[in-house]
This record gives sequence, structure tokens and C-alpha cells, in this order.
Amino acid sequence: MKFKDYYEVFGIPRTATQDEIKRTYRKLARKYHPDVNKDPDAEMRFKEVGEAYAVLKDPEKRAAYDQVGKRWKAGEEFQPPPDWDAGFEFRGNGAEFHGDASDFFEALFGRQARAAQGARGHARGQDHHAKVLIDLEDAYRGAKRSITLRMPASDAQGRVVLQERKLDITIPKGIRAGQHLRLAGQGEPGLGAGPAGDLFLEVAFNPDPRYRVDGRDVFANLPLTPWEAALGCSLSLSTPEGPVQLTIPARTAAGRQLRLKGKGLPGNPAGDFYFVVSIVAPAADNDAQKAAYRALADTFDFDPRAVTKG
Repeated sequence: MKFKDYYEVFGIPRTATQDEIKRTYRKLARKYHPDVNKDPDAEMRFKEVGEAYAVLKDPEKRAAYDQVGKRWKAGEEFQPPPDWDAGFEFRGNGAEFHGDASDFFEALFGRQARAAQGARGHARGQDHHAKVLIDLEDAYRGAKRSITLRMPASDAQGRVVLQERKLDITIPKGIRAGQHLRLAGQGEPGLGAGPAGDLFLEVAFNPDPRYRVDGRDVFANLPLTPWEAALGCSLSLSTPEGPVQLTIPARTAAGRQLRLKGKGLPGNPAGDFYFVVSIVAPAADNDAQKAAYRALADTFDFDPRAVTKG
């Protein structure tokens, strides 16, 4: 998938005001409208302009897009970074695009646009949506945390600015990635006597090189020395819930999963925790260590590639 530079589509700088974006869109939409322009590529250009406008006209989507766009140029290979939109607060009427959206648009805004379809009547305030990152340990124990959300808006000159608001939230024990926390009344204010909308926080976990989460199951890499794997041992190891004592059986092979039942994310039922074994051989940096490896070679009649030789 290629990165799409919506500013390049419009031929405007990234500092353009919202009024400049609107005027440029109207000009380009007239120029490429299939009823007016009979060039073979006019319809494609018309759709491209509409898609760009769906993002740039919305200060919230524009601010999030600008953050991603700092690291890519038009035509470069692109995959959205994990949780690229975390911390941005979006109104319920997100970047909807009623047409054949590109894969690029879908990858960035498809989820938000689909969520927008649930927007309610005009008297009630719109719901807001945001993604928040929490530590895996908070999901194990539950926690109270303060978060900061960035809410893009337009200033008096029509340029996008970020407004911040802080909220205190309660993280329930056992919450999974992808679940939502509902904060009643924290969305858009209602019209007249209408009630305010709600704020829905989609939960994701902060990247942690120690753990991988799959539903309620949690996985951790467990490097072992060749002698620990061959002879077995007992190790004190860390988990998000705290330290555990783990017995490594003799003749443990690389790739084996050592399961701790019920030690994954809490729930009904709770997930499991898995240590995934890898074997790490130390380097031979001196004569004594090299001699030890030679002694091993002399002692063992073992060919790890025998299976590949038929």
C-alpha cells in the first residue's frame, strides 16, 4: 500500500487554512466532475479529491493524518504504525467518505467512519471516540489513571490547533485490547436541554517487548542455555502478575510452550500464560570456552541437520 499525500492531491501546503482547503476542493471538484470533464482519468481524480477532502476538512482527522504524514512521502510503501491514532479524540461524525475509498483511507479511517454511522439524533450531543494505551499490568490488577486527550479544532485563522483535556478513568481488571470504556456525558454537549453524548475509549496495550497478548492469553519468550534446556532447572521469572517459580523439564526443546493455567488476563474464564522456549548458545571468546565446545563435540554423536539429509 502506498502513502497518499492529500495535500499534494490538492496542490496546497500543509499550513493551508480550512477556508483554503474548502475553496480548493470546490475548484477541483468542478474541474474533475465526470459530468463536465470527459477525460478518461477525470472520474478517478474526482474520487481522489473527494477522499482527500473527507480528511482535510475535518480538523480532528487532519491533525491525526498530519502526525502520520511527518514520516512518509507520497508513493512510499506504507503501513499504519501501531496505535497511530492513540490519544486523539474524535467526534462521532468522523471522516466518512461515501464512495469507493482507497485502501489507504480504509487503513487509517475505516474503523472511525464505520463507528460514525451510529450517530444519534440532533438533540443529543454526539458521541466522541478515542483510543488510549494502558500497561498490561493495569489490565491484570485494575487501576485508576489520569489520561490526556488531544482534541483538534480550528483557530480564528482557520488553522488546526490541538486542545488538551485530562480525565481520570478507572481501568477494570481483566479488560482486553479492543474493548471500550464508556464515559457517560463526556462527549459533545447536547442542543438545548438535550443530554451530552458519551465518550468511548478503545483500549490498547502499550508495546512491551517482554509480552505478546492474544485475547486473554499472554506469551513471553524464555531464553535458555543449552545445559538448562538439556538438564532441566528451576527459574524465578517475571510475569505481569508478579514473579513465578518455573520448573524447566529436562530435554526441553526450542519452541516448546510452558503453560501456566489461568495466569493470563483475568476473566471468566481467565486466560493462560505461556513461556515460549528459545535456546541461546553463548559465544566462545577464549581458549577455555572453545575447548569446552570441542569437548561437547567429541562427547555427543549428534547431527541437528540429520532430518534434512533424508
